[in-house]
Amino acid sequence: MRRRLVALGILLAALIGLGFAVAGVRDRGHKQPKPVAAPKPFRIVFPEGFTRLQMADRVKSVAEIAAHERGRTPRLSERGYRAATAGRRLVPGFGRHPLEGFLFPATYQFTARTTSAQLVRAQLKAFRRSWARIDLAYARSKNLTRYDVLTIASMVEKEAVAPEERPKIARVIYNRLHHRMPLQIDATTRYGFHVPGTKSLLQSQLNSDNPYNTRKRPGLPPTPIANPGLASIQAAAHPIDGDWLYFVRKPDKVHHFFTASEQAFNEYKNAHGF
Repeated sequence: MRRRLVALGILLAALIGLGFAVAGVRDRGHKQPKPVAAPKPFRIVFPEGFTRLQMADRVKSVAEIAAHERGRTPRLSERGYRAATAGRRLVPGFGRHPLEGFLFPATYQFTARTTSAQLVRAQLKAFRRSWARIDLAYARSKNLTRYDVLTIASMVEKEAVAPEERPKIARVIYNRLHHRMPLQIDATTRYGFHVPGTKSLLQSQLNSDNPYNTRKRPGLPPTPIANPGLASIQAAAHPIDGDWLYFVRKPDKVHHFFTASEQAFNEYKNAHGF
């Protein structure tokens, strides 16, 4: 009996040990591999007021940096971005237009696999999301369309440096349209001739019949001249009250002098050598 009990104990211990061994093998066999971390995305920043072509240049620069840092050439490219934003596109609520003005300026993330078309879709989605916050009741009361407001917003974006002046610049544009005066905003002429802000406009350009030359041609330019941010769009939809018809940059190159008097406008320019 004693020998049987000893033998039974040895057999039981062996079986228990075998069970642990099998369980260990199973655990190792079903051990989940460690998840592979997804590559950290890159960021591309489009400042407010960038044109479509400036955005294409920014895509080129950022894609080159991404390729240098990761050793892989991203699918984003200047050529691809230009192609993805070329021509007219049906924009819900606006009709068919060039994409200038609709490419919402913001910070976007991308990976090596992101295409230019995907980036453009993200910009258009961001535009629709921001535009949904705009109340157009006042602009409609002045017989301005959605596209008119977007075009005004682009001019405000290019002219304003001090954020608080956006609604005042928008008011000048509204007032000049109301009085059927040429807008005389040189930023539109620069856009029409692709002249950067670092260069002076030629007199021949200011006298030209270019459709963006608002010194000569009445009304709004044919399209937006940049891609405005939300603040400029809001200012274009809701300009502040005022009778101003003129504005000129102050010597600090940040703020503007506003007036309803052409004489006061000319006197200020002459006094400061403009």
